[in-house]
Amino acid sequence: MKAYFTRAYHFSASHRLHTEDLSAEANRATFGKCNNPHGHGHNYRVEVTIAGPVDPATGMVINMATLDAVVHEKIFTRFDHMNLNLDPLFAKQVSTTENLCIAIFDILKDQFGTAQLSKIRVEETENNFFEYSGDETLPD
Repeated sequence: MKAYFTRAYHFSASHRLHTEDLSAEANRATFGKCNNPHGHGHNYRVEVTIAGPVDPATGMVINMATLDAVVHEKIFTRFDHMNLNLDPLFAKQVSTTENLCIAIFDILKDQFGTAQLSKIRVEETENNFFEYSGDETLPD
């Protein structure tokens, strides 16, 4: 039997959407106000979904305190109140929320023992949210 547990977290970070692969004009056209040279920030809401068997002794998929400790150590200490563009993860890719969502998944995917990371959902604004569940092949 597999069950799912989702917990929400919040952190704040800044970034600038920009790539050296495009001209200044093309960056402005592609990223608009998000290409501001001074950057801009978001109060991100991150949902972490863990899947696995329910432990018969505890009745849980994962201990919430364990999940909180891992997310704090691996995600908050790295990204909270930081400029995402300065993180090595974004040295060669644009710091979009899509890429942030994938990065968080990749950081957390091997951290939970018998339980497994099922999905990451990142809300950037009240209208923009992104989900990633691991390597999924898109149809041709």
